[in-house]
Amino acid sequence: MCRLGMPCLPSWGRQLPRRYWTSCKTRTRARQLRLPADRISADRRSENMRRIKSQHTKPEMIVRRLVHSLGYRYRLHKKGFPGRPDLVFGPKRKAIFVHGCFWHSHDDPNCPHSHVPKSRLEYWKPKLERTRERDKKNRNALEGEGWAVLEIWECETKDRAVLKKRLVKFLG
Repeated sequence: MCRLGMPCLPSWGRQLPRRYWTSCKTRTRARQLRLPADRISADRRSENMRRIKSQHTKPEMIVRRLVHSLGYRYRLHKKGFPGRPDLVFGPKRKAIFVHGCFWHSHDDPNCPHSHVPKSRLEYWKPKLERTRERDKKNRNALEGEGWAVLEIWECETKDRAVLKKRLVKFLG
């Protein structure tokens, strides 16, 4: 019996939630069940990942509403620009990228959203590194064409007052 008063390896072993068998005394036997590391099925995980948006995300909407309230008008995801910036201010030759901290690997140690996943490092490390390199290449291409570029991170959208000052300074 484990600490929950349940048999250590009941007949429904493959459906046994991880929280039950990790506290059990017979962990080695539980590991032999080869329970999946993920708590949801591969199909459900695929569906979750498919629903992650690349445009009109919550941080982007926060920035868009703030910029609009300041009286600035812009174009969204303008085609023909390197990286398709989230907000483009044509006459001012300025562009804003709103990056998700996880997907774009924010390197601020105080950022709560940025981390490298612990599983499948052989997949995630190159993927996140390619994203960082692509962001750098797009930024350099825009700056080389005479555009001013501002990158806003997801974690920076939490403090609206600081974000507003930064936007006014950039666009002003």
